[in-house]
Amino acid sequence: MNPRPLGLLCAALALQGAAPTAWEMTSYDDFLKGAFHGVALHRDGRIQLAPKLDTLLETPEPAVWAMATHTNSNGPVYLATGHQGRVYRVDPDGKSTLIFTAPEPEIFALALDEAGRIYAGTSPHGKVYRIENGKAVEFFDPGAAYIWSLAFSPDRSLFVATGGEGKLFRVAPDGKGELYYDTGQSHLTSLAFDARKNLLAGSDPNGILYRITAKDRAFVLYDSSLPEIRSIVPAPDGSIYAVAMGGSLARQIQPQEGIPGALPSINTSTPTVTVTVSEAAAARAAVDLQPKPNAPTAPPPQTPPAAPPVLEYAGIEKSAIYRIGADHSVETVWSSKEENAYDAASTPQGLLFSTDQQGRIYRLSADDKVTLVAETRQAEAVRLLPTPRGILVATANPGKLWRLGGTLSPQGSFESPVHDAGAVARWGRLSWQSSPCQGCQLQLQTRAGNTARPDKTWSDWSAPLSTGGQIPSPNARYVQWKAEFSSTSPTGPELTS
Repeated sequence: MNPRPLGLLCAALALQGAAPTAWEMTSYDDFLKGAFHGVALHRDGRIQLAPKLDTLLETPEPAVWAMATHTNSNGPVYLATGHQGRVYRVDPDGKSTLIFTAPEPEIFALALDEAGRIYAGTSPHGKVYRIENGKAVEFFDPGAAYIWSLAFSPDRSLFVATGGEGKLFRVAPDGKGELYYDTGQSHLTSLAFDARKNLLAGSDPNGILYRITAKDRAFVLYDSSLPEIRSIVPAPDGSIYAVAMGGSLARQIQPQEGIPGALPSINTSTPTVTVTVSEAAAARAAVDLQPKPNAPTAPPPQTPPAAPPVLEYAGIEKSAIYRIGADHSVETVWSSKEENAYDAASTPQGLLFSTDQQGRIYRLSADDKVTLVAETRQAEAVRLLPTPRGILVATANPGKLWRLGGTLSPQGSFESPVHDAGAVARWGRLSWQSSPCQGCQLQLQTRAGNTARPDKTWSDWSAPLSTGGQIPSPNARYVQWKAEFSSTSPTGPELTS
């Protein structure tokens, strides 16, 4: 029997005498509204245990903006954080060491050279620092407001992507730099090298993807309808994936309601804070509202203002992922009106990408089918980094480092969205089917209450149901179910139909 979409049927009878109604969940979009803990959701609606996701480090910082390590290395990983401009070294055993605190509050870019020296690009008043043997020196000053990305070329030159004027600099190993390309954009937000060692660069606010082949020479590979090219990933087959962000008015209203020169704020009383604007949005607010020379500047307020609301145009995408072929053909392989995609990474199993919806990580297979692989349950999954020990995931709100492994988690759960019966109801039956698996267990539980969001007034989760049957939760207006997965086998249980 071929697996089919999962269907769960929950019948309810309103106590006022209305006819019975059924609640059925059958599709990927239905289940995507729920909460995932150690389980994955396939495009055809199947739910099963996900790859194991481990927390490697909980930093005291609100965000981890960048990561770097040597390719195919089992050595340390370096993290760049905000809003105190710090760089941490994380050893394979998980031990972390603070190795650098910058004079500037943000470090959005990191890179390592062949000698293992770390290069950190700071913002605002952007500078590049070189860190070696525990000592940091100023390596290059582009005279730019922001540094968004760093990348080493095969000839060991360091390319520096800046914000404020959207310029690209090439810096020799001795620290002498030159303007390499001026895009005319406000920001250069991402850098990568393609299979032919040509430099790729993404911009903001016009969402342009450039291929830069020499000094002052570039070719536009794609002009996106979204404002920012957030990440660029060359694929082994010669194609290029570009992650684009946009679709909301938060970036436009931030300069009017925010503080000139302000970045996302930090609450020093707790390690968990809210970062509500993208780096490029913060840069635009800071750069566009810089005070004029010799103009008086007001002292900064003691308490940062509340973040502005995010206003969206109906029907406009918030983010998208494009695949640009070797023949320059362009295909949109994923888009969303609800989630911002932040980063992507190429793996043998497909393209992984991360979003701001519960810090989710998705996988795009070779046939362009999307699987929700994991949820970090953080506000944003900001960066992905493939290593021999697994995919590293950096998050914000709070700043943590995670590892997505190759083996399945031994247990996990899925919580459905809350169902509203419209009035106090008497619950009927719950039914489901799953694929057989030796050493596997799948149980469902329910709870009910009379508030739209579950709180302490709701009933406790019911005793587990191993087979379908009468819902044991009390009469109420709202109901929710949870599936608990566990396994000692390499595959794990799977809800199929």
